[in-house]
Amino acid sequence: MKYRSTRGQVAGQSFESVVLEGLAADGGLYIPEHLPTLPSDWQNQWADLSFAELATELVTLFVGDDLTRAQVSALVSKSYSTFSTPEVTPLVDLDREKKVHILELFHGPTFAFKDVALQFLGNLFEFFLERRNCSGDAAHRITVVGATSGDTGSAAIYGLRGKKNVEVFILHPKGRVSPIQEAQMTTVLDDNVHNVCVPGTFDDCQDIVKQLFGRSDFKREYSLAAINSINWARILAQITYYFYSYFALKRQGGGGAPVFVVPSGNFGDVLAGFYAGELGLPMGKLVIATNANDILDRFLKSGRYKKNEEEGVWATPSPAMDILVSSNFERFLWYLARDHEAGGDVERAGAVIAGWMDELKTTGSFAVSPGALARARQVFWSGRCGDQETYATIAKYYARDPSYVLDPHTAVGVYVAETLRPEIDALGADAICLSTAHPAKFSEAVLKAVNENGHHLDFASILPPPFVGLLEKPRRCLTCDNSADAVAKLIAENVSRD
Repeated sequence: MKYRSTRGQVAGQSFESVVLEGLAADGGLYIPEHLPTLPSDWQNQWADLSFAELATELVTLFVGDDLTRAQVSALVSKSYSTFSTPEVTPLVDLDREKKVHILELFHGPTFAFKDVALQFLGNLFEFFLERRNCSGDAAHRITVVGATSGDTGSAAIYGLRGKKNVEVFILHPKGRVSPIQEAQMTTVLDDNVHNVCVPGTFDDCQDIVKQLFGRSDFKREYSLAAINSINWARILAQITYYFYSYFALKRQGGGGAPVFVVPSGNFGDVLAGFYAGELGLPMGKLVIATNANDILDRFLKSGRYKKNEEEGVWATPSPAMDILVSSNFERFLWYLARDHEAGGDVERAGAVIAGWMDELKTTGSFAVSPGALARARQVFWSGRCGDQETYATIAKYYARDPSYVLDPHTAVGVYVAETLRPEIDALGADAICLSTAHPAKFSEAVLKAVNENGHHLDFASILPPPFVGLLEKPRRCLTCDNSADAVAKLIAENVSRD
């Protein structure tokens, strides 16, 4: 198994190298040069596997000779032993009559879906570095640099804290993460963890990270590594829960090809669903659910990918989705470019992607061909949820019997699923809504939704024990100007040289 860049200038890379490198040297994102084939009887062979066993089967298909099956099994078992439920990502009913289910992805150490990938990625980093350090004289270290709108940061920090030969710098936008998210990050006082507060938006933080990775000398000197979903290992890890929920639904009496509804910001979560479908997982449709920052929904309606630069990033009750550009969309665009713009030529596809990204940078938008748009609409439906609809959806399901407390991101997905009810019913499909975070992480939005709609929520009743007293714990956080130069200087001054 080898990997290539979406922008065409890098190919033939191993799994280990793309994990440690993150972003390709030409600025592109790594994708497999080909997709593996599932076992012919996978639906029977895998039907009763645990989450870790299923992850072992899937991950092994993508690692080539870099890891043995036994090594993959040990890594995934270690990664998911930190979750609070043996199911790792349980599937629960939201509305049995209407065949609507919630895939709870928030049972990891930081109560967000990103734990599924980042617990695994942290262990991969440590494993590869220790192996390299055992085989040579020079010490191998990496400096992980990432941007977060809240959940990635805490999940990355919890996945990497205390890891040997790993230094972590996480950038978050000032005032644009929830109090719990900020506390989860800044109360981790391990020596190898550095939180960096930047004035601006998540897109500003993400742009800084990309600029630093684009500085070849700086990247080489500090051995930069990526934890954002630009890192292929994160997408790979998330494929597992699509397969796991498919089997869980069958065990619960459901059948057929479910519709997966995914709250979407940077596109990584739903992209894992796309790869699951390409591997052969039956699915009726993938639904992209956006908040007011709706670049993906607008693309599927118009065929034009356009930044909303006039109004900028809207601050919403679902801040992890408050983005201007969805970085991972580039991976899906590569397949559109290959099949509908480049006549199947992978080299030309890379050139098309590079051209689109240049056009996006210089003009703020680009358009795809009618054939490419038609293909995108074959894979995805989409919908948009405003702030008031988010609050109303949280209140609605809290008031029901049995009550269910949705976090605001999950509420976006549930609302969009409701708007697409006729289309889902026409398929005769169950709807699986991915729940990306525990509601306690967004207490202000949840309490506002419930209390302003005539109900009362005893928030202590849903507060996970690790959150009790979290806001009062000691913190450590650096502040930095909103520029790549300033962040590079901060890293140089704070990285350990031991």
